[in-house]
Amino acid sequence: MLARCLSASLHGLEAKPVTVEVDLAPGLPGIQLVGLPDKAIQESRERVRSALRNSGFRGPLVRVVINLAPADRRKEGPAFDLPIALGLLVASGQLDRPKLDGLWCAGELGLDGSLRPCRGVIALADLAVQQGARALIVPPANAPEAALIPNLTIWTAHSLKELVQQLKGECPCLRVEHNPSTQPATPTSTPLEPLGLGMEGMDRAAHALALSAAGGHHLLMVGPPGCGKTHLALQLPQLLPPLTTPESLTITRIHSVAGEFDPTGPLLHQRPFRSAHHSCSGAALLGGGHTPKPGEISLAHGGVLFLDELAEFPRPVLDLLRQPLEDGNVRLSRSRETTVFPAAVTLVAATNPCPCGWHGDRDQACRCTSAQRQRYWQRLSGPLLDRIDLQLRLERRSSKQMRTCLETTQSPQTHSPWLEPSRVKQARRRMHTRNPRGCSNRFLSTADLHRYGQFKTDALTLWEQVIEQRRLTTRSSLQLLRVARTIADLNGQDTVQSEAIADASGYRCTDLMGDHSAGAASR
Repeated sequence: MLARCLSASLHGLEAKPVTVEVDLAPGLPGIQLVGLPDKAIQESRERVRSALRNSGFRGPLVRVVINLAPADRRKEGPAFDLPIALGLLVASGQLDRPKLDGLWCAGELGLDGSLRPCRGVIALADLAVQQGARALIVPPANAPEAALIPNLTIWTAHSLKELVQQLKGECPCLRVEHNPSTQPATPTSTPLEPLGLGMEGMDRAAHALALSAAGGHHLLMVGPPGCGKTHLALQLPQLLPPLTTPESLTITRIHSVAGEFDPTGPLLHQRPFRSAHHSCSGAALLGGGHTPKPGEISLAHGGVLFLDELAEFPRPVLDLLRQPLEDGNVRLSRSRETTVFPAAVTLVAATNPCPCGWHGDRDQACRCTSAQRQRYWQRLSGPLLDRIDLQLRLERRSSKQMRTCLETTQSPQTHSPWLEPSRVKQARRRMHTRNPRGCSNRFLSTADLHRYGQFKTDALTLWEQVIEQRRLTTRSSLQLLRVARTIADLNGQDTVQSEAIADASGYRCTDLMGDHSAGAASR
């Protein structure tokens, strides 16, 4: 007897339909799985057999062939346990065939028959709606996630036995209603700090944060230990705009595929803040593996990716960031297919000026040799630094500034006019109204800068002089114009004056290691 059950397999952020076909035929007892299953699916034979027996059902005593169609596409993960078990029940006559008509299902089975969560249910639910599914059956832990997709009936059960009773009408079905406004969860991996707290004496850094938040510009901070680099990075997400509903769904979908779903608050409402350790591999940072999964840069999509101790990362790992930072996505190519994950992030990087951390400090003496400093900075390739719009040299604050900071910690108010959220919001509104497709200034092309930049003649003259003096590359030259456009927006100006060009040039540092850097110049 032949039975069919509908499910799906994950491929990047998308789910592709899979028909689980179960056929029982005379022969020696055994279960044969075909259709390019991976190791986890091969092991489902034992899980399903034990789950059926411990749930009170008869196990197959004949030859069983299970096909995962289409047969030319590889399937992975334990989510096929449930459709295989239901197919076996139908094929063995323990469940009527019409009960599964139009039903999609996914879920891992415990040996006791309990339903355990699987990853990527949002993608599966979205596909089920497109395919006109009657209902989607998922484990209870995945039900809030599936309920984010409208126009789809969600069924759930705590065990295989309970699910079969629901299908037979012996107990009421546990339905989950569509609920997009569930309790918000925060995908930040690091606690954020009150906006503006501890920013006394850091007006230049506050200005750089505002530019990054308003224009979407990448930011690199160089300075000795304890100068506030990490503290500044934690402030940035609070200046970013709230997520729209489509953005929330996309970010939630990425976390679901990565297996980082939070059932207590399925829809993520805050922009991600991800902090990657300098020992992480290229696969951890960009994604990958035998089954491609999102990396840190994709998990930070729509938010901030913070790379502390940037110069401690292996150079091959950092060079992998070039294409994602420019294109806003990660393309992972394998022999059979190419997987694309979104990665539109604002990169915030921080590093010391040398291995000991004190080169250029006014009080502490550097213990590194010139050769050590040179090797240290060789990990940061020119093409990577070329893609970072804002490059800032930070200095340690004086004892008087630190005392002022300590005395005002009880009042977490914004101490810099640049960190006023309303000011950043107005600048963002100006550029979204003016720019094509409502994009941020960082994404303006050369043609867009010419058409929408509104640069004064004297500003362009100064820009040419800066290019000649600094010997800037074409990419750096255009980034300077984009930053200047953001400075004008932040100042509420329709046109870009020469002052904005001069200010923007201060963020293109020619010597981030040195005692005197263009990024540390007073405004």
